[in-house]
Amino acid sequence: MNEEVTFILDTTKESMEAAMQHLEKAFIKIRAGKASPAMLSTVNVEYYGSQTPLSQVANINTPDARTISVQPWEKNMLQEIETAIMNANIGFNPMNNGDMVIINVPPLTEERRRDLVKQAKAEAEDAKVSIRSARQDANKELKGLEISEDLLSNAEVDVQALTDAHIKKVDSTFEVKEAEIMKV
Repeated sequence: MNEEVTFILDTTKESMEAAMQHLEKAFIKIRAGKASPAMLSTVNVEYYGSQTPLSQVANINTPDARTISVQPWEKNMLQEIETAIMNANIGFNPMNNGDMVIINVPPLTEERRRDLVKQAKAEAEDAKVSIRSARQDANKELKGLEISEDLLSNAEVDVQALTDAHIKKVDSTFEVKEAEIMKV
């Protein structure tokens, strides 16, 4: 096969894999009722005049499935961390016990579960759009090459096969996440 065609196929596969990785990161942020340190990944704390990710100023642990504990490396950061978690608007009510910040993760209601499934579905659709966009770019690049009709049609079939495989992977990843969210 032509080197240029191989390069285009490899580039397309990489961008489709990047869409999958982005989807997996987005799914980690969608909580499924179980406490996870990733739930606080978007929280930034005022630390010596600059906004710093919470994970860089404290240890974040999950002692059990319904609790997140945040132990700052500097005691004077407790109030800042507590305020930052409340201001992050992620639906948590932190408690400060003088030693660490404790967050009780409330169980999800049926309505909230449905909302999270919708959010996960939207993320999956975004991933599919990215994958289809990669396919479109690849086909456009292939048509710009000066290659035989047979080689062009074979390359387009390969691009479509890549697309189908990645779309199927997105669907199965979404089904797993949906089952995880809806499990009580």
